[in-house]
Amino acid sequence: MTKIQVLPNAELCPEGAEFEAEPGETIIAAAMRNHIAIEHACEMSCACTTCHVILRKGFDSLKAAEEKEEDLLDKAWGLEPTSRLSCQAKVAETPLVIEIPKYTINLEKERH
Repeated sequence: MTKIQVLPNAELCPEGAEFEAEPGETIIAAAMRNHIAIEHACEMSCACTTCHVILRKGFDSLKAAEEKEEDLLDKAWGLEPTSRLSCQAKVAETPLVIEIPKYTINLEKERH
C-alpha cells in the first residue's frame, strides 16, 4: 500500500487527509474511496480537467502522462510543472503529497 497525503482544501477536506492506495490505482479512485470527492465531470474518462491535482511530493514516481492528458492539462486552471489529471495518474510505491486546486474550469460543480 502507498500512502497519499492530501493537503487541506477548504471545500473538499478542510483538515487535509491521509489514506493508502494500491499500486496501480488512480489517485482519484483512492481519494473517492476515502470520501474525498474530487470533481470529475467526464466520469474519469480523460476528457476534461476537473480532476486536476498538483503533486507536491512523489511526482517522479508516476509514469509519464500520455499525450492526451498533456493536451488537456494545458487547459487546467493553476497548471504547474507537477500537475496531473487524477483520473490518469496511477499510484506507484512512493508516498505522494497532493494538492487539490481551489478552482476548476467548471463554473458549476456536479455532485456525485
